[in-house]
Formats: sequence, C-alpha cells, structure tokens
Amino acid sequence: MAFVIENVRLKELKAIVDENHDFYIEFTRFIKAQGYRHVRDFVQDPDDSKSLAVIYDFLSGRQGAILYDGIFRPFPNQKARWYFLSWLFRDAPAQRLGPLVASFSGGNLTERRANLLNKLRKDVAPLFPTDANWEWPALSEVLLARLEGSRRALKGTLFEGIVRRILVEVFNREKIGVQVGTGEKRIEDETYDVQVVGSKQTILLPVKTRETMGGGHALLFTRDIHKSISVATSNGYACIPIVIAESWGGNLADLASAHFVYIRRNPNELKEIEPLLQAELEGLLQQFREIE
Repeated sequence: MAFVIENVRLKELKAIVDENHDFYIEFTRFIKAQGYRHVRDFVQDPDDSKSLAVIYDFLSGRQGAILYDGIFRPFPNQKARWYFLSWLFRDAPAQRLGPLVASFSGGNLTERRANLLNKLRKDVAPLFPTDANWEWPALSEVLLARLEGSRRALKGTLFEGIVRRILVEVFNREKIGVQVGTGEKRIEDETYDVQVVGSKQTILLPVKTRETMGGGHALLFTRDIHKSISVATSNGYACIPIVIAESWGGNLADLASAHFVYIRRNPNELKEIEPLLQAELEGLLQQFREIE
C-alpha cells in the first residue's frame, strides 16, 4: 500500500474553515449594528458595560450562518456562539474556559460566560492592537488550529459510531444473539465506547486511530493500545482492539489479545476504510457467537 503523501487532514480542515467564514461575516454585521466600525473597536472598547452587553446579546441571539466543527458537523446555536467568541479571543472554550465559567458571577450560564469572555476581551486587546489581528485571515488561522486540535477526538467518535452500526447490521443479518452497547464502558481510567454484550461474556472493542507516522506520540499510541487491552482483560472482559493507522510501529504479535483489527489506512480515508472495517468485523463472527 502506498502512503498518502497529500495532507488530507489539512485540506479537509481548510475547507471547513472556509465554510465558517459566513459565521464571521454575520458577526461583523452584528458588531457594526452595535455602533462599532471594526471588530478591533469592539475588542478595545473602554466602555466595559457596553461590551459586556454586546457579548451577552450575541451569546443569546441566533444567526442564520452555521459554525462547523472539525469533522464538518454544525455546532448547536448557543455552543457555536460561545466557541466563536472564545476562539476570537484566542482561547479554548472546552479545555480551559469551561471549568472557569462556574467561578464567574451571573444569574445563568449565559451571564457567567459573558462575564468571563468580557474579562478575556480586556486581557487580549493589548496583545493584538491592529485591525489585521481581528480580520478573517488572522482568525481563520486560529480556527484552523482549534479545529485540528479537536479533530482527533471527533474522528475517534466517528469511527466508534461506524463500528457500532456495522456490528448491529451484521448481528441482525446473521441472527447472533448479542447486544451492542449504546453507552461507554469505563474501567479504572480507561473508556471503551464499543461493547458487545452476550450472556456468557462481554467483549470490549477500543477504537484507536492515528493519522501521523512518527514522533514521540507514536510510542504513546502503542502504549495506549496495550493499556486498553490490559485493563479490560484484568477485569474479566475479552478485548478486541481496532487500530486504524497508516503506519503503526507496534508489533501485533505482542498484543495481549487473541484477536484484533488493524486497518493500514489514514483515518481521513473514510470511504476506503468503511468496507475494510466491515470485512474485518465479519471475520470475527465466530468470536461473537461464542459469547451468545
């Protein structure tokens, strides 16, 4: 198999970022309707009460434009507005700001978010003093980085959903009396999003995806696979890991699991991967029959 030289991930992310331009355009219209000439004027507004009211109104409103996540799914309206302003102020809405919201004053979630964002606005304003810092080319780079950072987790969730769907279809067709769990299974500090439950045993299927080929994270990726198997088996579960990676340096023979799925493809090649994944899962029918 030839490796994918083209940066498929970057190409897809750039297309998603471009689609999010309409959301930025509607935001600039909203800002101008509040009396600001430019986004920078809003960010650097010395009138704290006005800027806070503007932020609250934006968080509370609705826009026709859609903001998309890293795998091109539309954010719900309120989440889109919260994420957009967080990114505008060069911050991370989920990882860093989410835990901080509760510490801010406000009668509801929107008020607390508005107070936090207004504080960020004042902090970040002197760091980016020019109009160009707040125009689309600069902000699009921020969105590109933020969407890329969340894409790996979203891709994992996407494949977990595909695995569940394939298993349900196969079990129904083959009349195999097991159930595909709809929720995640947490054991110690490991989470398994795909589980097949039979009367005799439960099989956990950790889904591990990796786009890049080298670097220190490759070793962590391998350790993560081994740990998922170890935690599952030591707690009495069978474990069948599913690994989707264009290049993985791990030794399949070293896995403490009698069965596994390894698809040597870049996770971005979704159309090519799904039929391969179905064939591999169908090849495990005997293992699923044994736990009915």
